[in-house]
Amino acid sequence: MPRIISGIQSSGVLHIGNYFGMIQPAIALQAEGEAFYFIANYHALTSVRDPNVLRENSRRVALDFLACGFDPDRGALFMQTDVPQVTELAWILSTVAPMGLLERAHSYKDKLAHGMTASAGLFTYPVLMAADILIYDSDIVPVGKDQKQHIEITRDLAVKMNETFGQIFKLPEPRIRAATETVPGVDGQKMSKSYGNTIDIFGDEKETRKRVMSIVTDSKPVDEPKDPATSTIFQLFSLVGSKDEIAVMGERFRKGGAGYGDFKKQLFEKLWEYFSPMRKRREEILADKLYVDNVLVRGAGRANEVANDVMTRVRAAVGL
Repeated sequence: MPRIISGIQSSGVLHIGNYFGMIQPAIALQAEGEAFYFIANYHALTSVRDPNVLRENSRRVALDFLACGFDPDRGALFMQTDVPQVTELAWILSTVAPMGLLERAHSYKDKLAHGMTASAGLFTYPVLMAADILIYDSDIVPVGKDQKQHIEITRDLAVKMNETFGQIFKLPEPRIRAATETVPGVDGQKMSKSYGNTIDIFGDEKETRKRVMSIVTDSKPVDEPKDPATSTIFQLFSLVGSKDEIAVMGERFRKGGAGYGDFKKQLFEKLWEYFSPMRKRREEILADKLYVDNVLVRGAGRANEVANDVMTRVRAAVGL
């Protein structure tokens, strides 16, 4: 049975880009193998400086992941920090990681371009991500196209270790999630907490409506035909509407006679309906105050079993 590894940062409240880009496909992958999913609170330290916010976000991500359908009987859900061996492996990997490899990382350049402060942690982010993957002998890593380079770096570091110290690591394979590229934020850029352009999965009704109604559009008048292919409204509706509903909205765009405000209202109603069962499940989980903690403890136990075996192998190979 293949082992599937994926992580999600606890740097903010989960939004619908997270859901369609990572959570939905990750949950579906539980049917294909042994799923190891972690809340990446070490990674979140590159952007979150308030300890109370980080703790709250980390727990909320676990809660929301479970509400969205993760089955703890079919996989392990755990905090990244509950497997401290991952930072030990990250250091060992960093001793063979070529500087040029990290300097070519697209995500580092992109984050700096969007105003993030350059730090050693941000620069070596791909090394910690490689440790996250290799420490569980992972077979499959579901990622969006924007993260594919990180898997290539992981494989490069695994090969470097294997060439230097003997056969230690298997080479994980990326599973590209095309959906990640189709989730725009309210400003038309890729939906991201870093850009402040998100629509939260479990936001309250008033705030969710406000965010949807703030979607940026062009200035075409009501009567003029509009191109659905270039519309953020239509792209988001295509994620939650039925095939027939999407076709009808597309035709209304092309025909003209309807304003963007009407389309935004239709999008809000569909989004609110789509996530309604998950809001109900979230309330059920909240009613059991120990449920989330118990899931995380179980998940960490399973993750540590595997991580300990891998680190025993790594330490012996490198001479520790």
